[in-house]
Amino acid sequence: MSTFKDKVCVITGAASGMGRELARQLAEQGAVLAISDIDAEGLDETRKMVSAGNRILVDVMDVSDKQAVLDYPAKVEAALGPADYVFNNAGMTRFGDVMNTPLESMEQVMDVNFWGVIRMTKVFLPQLLETKGVVTNISSLFGLIAYSGQAHYCASKFGVRGFTETLALEMEDAGTGVGVCCVHPGGVKTNVARNGVVDFLPEGVNKGVLDSDFDDLAITPVDAAVRTILDGTAKRKKRILIGKDAKIASVLQRLMPIRYQRIMARYTKDRAKI
Repeated sequence: MSTFKDKVCVITGAASGMGRELARQLAEQGAVLAISDIDAEGLDETRKMVSAGNRILVDVMDVSDKQAVLDYPAKVEAALGPADYVFNNAGMTRFGDVMNTPLESMEQVMDVNFWGVIRMTKVFLPQLLETKGVVTNISSLFGLIAYSGQAHYCASKFGVRGFTETLALEMEDAGTGVGVCCVHPGGVKTNVARNGVVDFLPEGVNKGVLDSDFDDLAITPVDAAVRTILDGTAKRKKRILIGKDAKIASVLQRLMPIRYQRIMARYTKDRAKI
């Protein structure tokens, strides 16, 4: 029997990519789903894919909307029961260096990627304490290493990592029975980069180049990535690395915490010449 059968699983960012695939695979395993996203059309497509034979709650919700997030746990519990698993997957990216990217753009990325995770974790923690459930927060390869042109994204994902690892310690020290997982996907074949907004690009680089680069780097199929996430969540693994690139980056950062930055800078310059 699946770990997730008849369990209430909350998934943000469920309109596409890993969020949609999480919903699909959990539905196949008999989970009860509460799915949300800011993209109403994409969310409806996900609902059509997973609704047959499953109890499901669908909400158009922006995780950067504090009041909407505060109200959400009560809605989930009233409709489905208390949450057993919370997958904080919603996220966004923008492109631009620190010097040329507007402050408002950086704030938006942090509000969705970082504060969205904190808000959702905080508001669902009472239910997870009741069910002795698991919260799985999606960080990134760029929550392990820095990458030029992605300071706001890296900051948000490093923040998710720090928050999640600290919460894991606190839950364990207090003997709560709550599992806390931090996921670091490398390049996964989704549209997150293609949907990213460009604030600034160096001369000679355009969005098409970025999209092509991402396609080259996206080595992990989304279904395989989600299987890894669900396996790690079921085992309550504190760190879940997805793809060879994430595993290599994790080792590189631990072995060369300063030198890796020079390696990444050289790599970025070489990619720009292609």
